[in-house]
Amino acid sequence: MTLAACETRSEVEQLLMCALGVTRARLIAHPELAAEAAANAVYRGSLARRMSGEPMAYILAEREFYSEVFTVSPAVLIPRPETELLVDLALERIEPKQHCRVLDLGTGSGAIAIAIAIHRPHVEVVAVDKSESALELAARNAGRLLEDAKRVQFVRSDWFGQFEDKGTRFDLIVSNPPYVAEGDAHLADGDVRFEPKQALVAGQEGLEDLRRIIGDAPAYLKEGGWLLVEHGYDQAEACRTILQRAGFVDLVAERDLAGILRVSGGRWLTAGAVAG
Repeated sequence: MTLAACETRSEVEQLLMCALGVTRARLIAHPELAAEAAANAVYRGSLARRMSGEPMAYILAEREFYSEVFTVSPAVLIPRPETELLVDLALERIEPKQHCRVLDLGTGSGAIAIAIAIHRPHVEVVAVDKSESALELAARNAGRLLEDAKRVQFVRSDWFGQFEDKGTRFDLIVSNPPYVAEGDAHLADGDVRFEPKQALVAGQEGLEDLRRIIGDAPAYLKEGGWLLVEHGYDQAEACRTILQRAGFVDLVAERDLAGILRVSGGRWLTAGAVAG
């Protein structure tokens, strides 16, 4: 990436504001600050990182998601606008004053779990990740963004691995799991090059983790509970088939703002309930 490619006005302003510790208004009011920044080691270092292609979110250590600013690091995926659809669909299935339990699998920065907890104050959320670094970061975000951070419990687990007691059940399970296929050309492009591969790649088809989550979820859902998963742009049909084979009903597939089928899910009913 060349200096010309990365040096957009917005990005330069953000790097200057971060390095100098000033607001955008002050930066505009005092253009001499930009000139002074040429000698600022923090700014020079940040600019060099951006020139190498490193994502702005990692350089600034933050990214906005669902109208909140989350701390991020190379230990977690960068929260993306399309994932806000998953939060929207989750909130649609929880009444504003409803008391229920939600499980977020692969929480990363905690963005999904915390956004749900902010907008549904009576909900108890369990947020799972197998990365200790991710869980530490997510817990810091919860402590900063939630009035009662104890409403989100962080658990280190490989999906459902730590929930040996099948009596542990949830009203709603959400997940934005790895869903990129091994060898996908996109892994060599843009921000993805710098993100943790274990949070991106899921086997030759990109479906390994989706199959595991969908297949195991019924054992942890309450009667009538919902499972919602984010997936790749071309995986909606495969997810529908996996959901059907697992016994889910009332299947949904929803499009993101770009018109791409991005989130699929279904409701869990026991065989007796379906027959009745």
